[in-house]
Amino acid sequence: MRVYLDNNATTKIDPLVKVKMQPFFEDLYGNPNSLHQYGIEVRPALNEALGSMYDALNAPDEDDIIITSCATESNNAVLKGIFFKYILNNPEKNHIVTTAVEHPAILDTLLFLQEYGVDVTFVDVDEDGGISPEAIKNAITDKTILISMMWANNETGMIFPIKEVSEIAKEKGILFHSDAVQAIGKLKVDLSDVDVDYLTFSAHKFHGPKGIGGLYVKKGKSLPNLLHGGEQMGGKRAGTLNVAYIVGMGLAMKQAANHVEVMDTKVRALRDKLEDAIAKIPDTIIVGERAKRTPNTILVSLRGIEGESMLWDLNRAGIAASTGSACASESLEANPIMTAIGKGPELAHTAMRLSLSRFTTEDEIDYTIEVFTKAVERLRSISSSYAYTNIAS
Repeated sequence: MRVYLDNNATTKIDPLVKVKMQPFFEDLYGNPNSLHQYGIEVRPALNEALGSMYDALNAPDEDDIIITSCATESNNAVLKGIFFKYILNNPEKNHIVTTAVEHPAILDTLLFLQEYGVDVTFVDVDEDGGISPEAIKNAITDKTILISMMWANNETGMIFPIKEVSEIAKEKGILFHSDAVQAIGKLKVDLSDVDVDYLTFSAHKFHGPKGIGGLYVKKGKSLPNLLHGGEQMGGKRAGTLNVAYIVGMGLAMKQAANHVEVMDTKVRALRDKLEDAIAKIPDTIIVGERAKRTPNTILVSLRGIEGESMLWDLNRAGIAASTGSACASESLEANPIMTAIGKGPELAHTAMRLSLSRFTTEDEIDYTIEVFTKAVERLRSISSSYAYTNIAS
């Protein structure tokens, strides 16, 4: 059996999305900016896709959704755009507040901007992996121009207090950005209820194609153009539109929004079944209260087991999992979330992330429970034997 439990890294494409995209590779291949029939005939599908994105986010029509290549591009566009539009012209407003557990697309970009005089406060998570609104509020100074906080954490699945922090930002006249990559399709993301200025997303996280993402920009909060050139996206991001992928992302977002209840019931039940079984294994810690996490995610700390060995055992049995973010996977032993919440190497050798999707089945979970339990037993037995041999020698 093959079981894919790394859906926080990427997801399989929804079969309906694949079917929807296919004609735009073969028959409907015109450039939508062209004036001839080949260009004209693809425009309705583009409009439908963008409409689906607005509906999925419940975003007002007057706001912008700019198509990008991925959330990494969108995140860079926001942070660097804030630098060029605001900080560069007014160094007295050079402070950005974020969390210590953001995706590398946020953290690395801010480290880069620090070299150009941007002051950044990285707010730590609490012992459960969460963030309190008060911690964000306490980090604000009279120089703060932006707060950037993910909607849900990619490692733990912990849901951050987006609405509360957005209200703090509005009260203090501070711009607010959220990386919602791990929220869309798992939680209700309602931009008429949560007042954000910028929001980023990526299609491959919710069963759409890879290589396409988006950036929501609230009316009146425009940024410098992402790419200069043609008039695509109202001139905000020049370049010929990737029609097939935009169409795919539109349907994928629609499907994701329509399946939030399935995620909160069926997928949550499967996640809890797997989590309950893992929690019975001695010397394991599940990170984060389950009610405060996205319904598909488990991060488990395992004492005395190397991450590479555990991944190998699972992979050999056909199970795909992760020691953490795919964008930081070169560091198999060091999980920044575990370090941030004080559960680092002194407590456990590794932290395994298991993330389900709406396509995960109960048979797959039953199989994973069996394989996971045996793998932990086998590896701990090897570790104990190795330790005994070293002591004896």
